[in-house]
Amino acid sequence: MLALLHTSPVHVPVFDALRDRHHPGLRLRHTVDEELLAGAGAYGPRTVADAVRAALAGAVAGGAAAVLCTCSTIGAVAERCAADVGVPVLRVDRPMAAAAAAHRRIVVVATVASTVAPTVALIGEELRRGERGRGGQGGPGRVAGRVEACREPELRESGRSAGPRPQPDRGATVRAGRAWGVRGPADGAEGADRAEPDGSGRVRAHLVEGAWERFESGDLDGYLDAVAAAVDAVREADVIVLAQASMADAAARATTPVPVLSSPRPGLAAAARAVAAGTTAHPCR
Repeated sequence: MLALLHTSPVHVPVFDALRDRHHPGLRLRHTVDEELLAGAGAYGPRTVADAVRAALAGAVAGGAAAVLCTCSTIGAVAERCAADVGVPVLRVDRPMAAAAAAHRRIVVVATVASTVAPTVALIGEELRRGERGRGGQGGPGRVAGRVEACREPELRESGRSAGPRPQPDRGATVRAGRAWGVRGPADGAEGADRAEPDGSGRVRAHLVEGAWERFESGDLDGYLDAVAAAVDAVREADVIVLAQASMADAAARATTPVPVLSSPRPGLAAAARAVAAGTTAHPCR
């Protein structure tokens, strides 16, 4: 069984649909803890490490052979907990980041400020892994990564989530919660042109202002349209990365000829392989 740790309930039907389409024999068990993102956004991802570890331990106690964290903000924290829980813990955006690293000019589009730094850093990891695989050719990486604010923003990947579908044995959906006391973006992140370490100088990031408020208010169409508009406004890019799983359906609404990558489908595929292999290999390979 694969456990999925979400910070929004909207991800549950998305991953159920992907499972139905691509991994029909895979049992899923969903845990939704919206306060993990609230706490990470307000105080930084490391401050929720104990809560993430507890959620992962609960999933393993419930029989999970692997856990997939679908929140990019806390993905690195979840990965680091793998040794503590004894099963593979994967972040949904790592396969997407690895694919993006094959390109020269990479643009990350995000709607939550606290997601920008973890996503850019992850792409940096994958870029450095690629350099090592090529014997270090290409010289040392630079610390760069510009963050720009986009007004009225969202995006495109192959394969939107399906509509209503039959309800096979999906396993349980567990809701967790706690009071952090504060909600909101970390580090005053609504500003533009903030430097983020990506390890290469090849990554730019765009924060779509106002989009997340639409998402939180339940205006999913407005959210996706804003992301698609931001994606279509990107220039001088060889690939565009949608930083959050919630943005995936925006890819189908964008018209840019630039490849647009999203995380749910490749992330679930990697987790399904981990379950099938029954291995406790390190998520960073």
